[in-house]
Amino acid sequence: MPIYKIRGVDVDFPFEAYDCQLVYMEKVIQSLQERCNALLESPTGTGKTLCLLCATLAWRKNLGGFSSCVTGRKGGDGGSEVSDEPLSHTESSSLPTILYASRTHSQLRQVIQELKRTNYRPKMVVLGSREQLCIHEEVSLLHGRTQTNACHSLCRKRKKRFCRHFPRVVEFMKENPSLGDEPIDIEELVNIGKSCGPCPYYMSRELHKVADIVFAPYNYLIDRGFRKSLSIKWNNSVLIFDEAHNLESICADAASFDLPSGILTTCITEAKNCVDLSILRREKSNDKSCNPDNFAILRALLLKLEKRIAEVPIESKELGFTKPGPYIYELLADLNITYKTATMIIGIIEEAALLLEEDTNVTHSGGPGPHKVQGTVCRLESMGDILRIIFRDGGRAHAEYYRFHVHEVEASAAAFRGKASRTLSWWCFNPGIAMEEFSRLGVGSIILTSGTLSPLDSFAQEFKLEFPVRLENPHVISENQIWAGVVPSGPSGYSFNSSYRSRDSIEYKLELGNAIVNFARIVPDGLLVFFPSYYLLDQCIGCWKNMIHPNLTNSSTIWERICRHKQPVVEPRQSSLFPLSIDDYNNKLKDSSTSGAVFFAVCRGKVSEGLDFADHAGRAVIVTGMPYATRMDPKVRLKREYLDHHAQSPQIGSKVLTGEEWYSQQALRAVNQACYSKFGDVVFTLTRFFRDVAIQGPTKLELTRSEGHG
Repeated sequence: MPIYKIRGVDVDFPFEAYDCQLVYMEKVIQSLQERCNALLESPTGTGKTLCLLCATLAWRKNLGGFSSCVTGRKGGDGGSEVSDEPLSHTESSSLPTILYASRTHSQLRQVIQELKRTNYRPKMVVLGSREQLCIHEEVSLLHGRTQTNACHSLCRKRKKRFCRHFPRVVEFMKENPSLGDEPIDIEELVNIGKSCGPCPYYMSRELHKVADIVFAPYNYLIDRGFRKSLSIKWNNSVLIFDEAHNLESICADAASFDLPSGILTTCITEAKNCVDLSILRREKSNDKSCNPDNFAILRALLLKLEKRIAEVPIESKELGFTKPGPYIYELLADLNITYKTATMIIGIIEEAALLLEEDTNVTHSGGPGPHKVQGTVCRLESMGDILRIIFRDGGRAHAEYYRFHVHEVEASAAAFRGKASRTLSWWCFNPGIAMEEFSRLGVGSIILTSGTLSPLDSFAQEFKLEFPVRLENPHVISENQIWAGVVPSGPSGYSFNSSYRSRDSIEYKLELGNAIVNFARIVPDGLLVFFPSYYLLDQCIGCWKNMIHPNLTNSSTIWERICRHKQPVVEPRQSSLFPLSIDDYNNKLKDSSTSGAVFFAVCRGKVSEGLDFADHAGRAVIVTGMPYATRMDPKVRLKREYLDHHAQSPQIGSKVLTGEEWYSQQALRAVNQACYSKFGDVVFTLTRFFRDVAIQGPTKLELTRSEGHG
């Protein structure tokens, strides 16, 4: 394997590196050496993940050996073996920990495969939830907090019913100190647990305390509760957020909440159940551990909150009721909910959740049987989460970045159909809130990277962080290997206008279908077709299946004509069905009876998220319209207003992002993600040009430069 000296660090890379890969690794090492943050964009297909791993681990190894027993291996080409003595726990704990986060475990699985290709062998672990790691025959069938509570109960009590896997963890870890020295995925950890007995979940929790690099989904770092559960030395640590193009919305959502009236009603019922259960315990067994008065107080507060929300004046269903963020404290103060009382209420909620869990276990023969409590959820715990968000750190300063909103919709549940259902929302519009905590923890570097981050300035503005190191990498392919542009009209000359006004017309759908028939006939192998939304995807496919073009003599539908050339796969709305659709697509690509397959997908959907449709799997990408968010969606509207408000009074020397700029950039990034590179910029620019017929539209030279920069 070739070794490159980059900024004084020897980087062992498994292949001959392209120039853009060397530049990317140099930027990574610069960020780490200077203990500063970085925004790094490198298109899909440029080996971004491999470069990121090699550069980061080379820098870390340069500071001192890894904690693993085996820190190197022979290369496949007979290269020299790199071998160092493992550090003691004391020595290794003084060196920075690397935390590598991606959005999903499927993306992390790809990262682990890349790690296996390198010559680096740090002590590593992938963190997962009990839903992914639990192997207990009953608890593994549960979900969410119900599963967590059942696990705690079985691990805590050594009675007839207890978890036999939990006690085996400590002994197994002592007997197998090399666990994590070789890259190991969640599935492999589960297999170890099933074959040897120890709990995979608690093995990962033990392993992360001594790991050099920890892999985890975003929420393990962003969510305060998850983060506090980690035994990480945060000072000087390195945080890497891969596929970070959606990080802004993920951070904002993690700091926000929605409270529908249906959930609040369930919480009130659960509080009443706790009153009854605690009274019953006192009467039957003189058990006074739970005070029914506390649960009665909780129920009364929730009833008052329900009444208060119902009294909020909503003059327009479209606009709802909106107030500045601090209004939430005014509303709660009327209910005598303050920072001091909130702490007490959270304690009562935790007590109530435990009581309800114990009652479930008792009701179902002393244990959480798979056929008995599956799907049971304690909604009261969500109220505890809401109070923690509102009263975080005991202060109110963060409320200025929020908007209080109540909107009304028609209830969907059959029992309440026709009745109005209200949702109280407290939305955070400053994603930097989640990131600023890392500065307080003393994190050394935060690296945000993806194939589609541009424009970088606005991305940095959203997080309110300094990113001194930045990179917009070109693609490794040359400009004569790809074409990006806009088809302004269909086969019969009908204009392709996917705006809200015209996208529902039959003419548009038929013309689009006929164009896709032509593409399916010409393009070999795999064809990806992206729609702005699931609604439009369903509408178009429904039209193509049922309507025959009036100008054609044969009786085939558009869908049947597409299927003659390529076997279709449609992206499912349910996340659980997505892996099956990917397998279906790959199998149809191998079928020699047709010229390939076509995958109908949605911008911002699963298909556009970090998957690599390499070579024959993605010979062409079609984007059927700009994926603008619904302009009058309350959250979108308030985000635009929030940004415009702050743009009116910018701080000296700081750049500001307007609501309209943010709105357009969200669509641009979604197109870029669908196109797997910045070639989406060309599509976006050309589409706006044709849509607006702008006199000041882009010149040919400008478009050529866009294409040339990949």
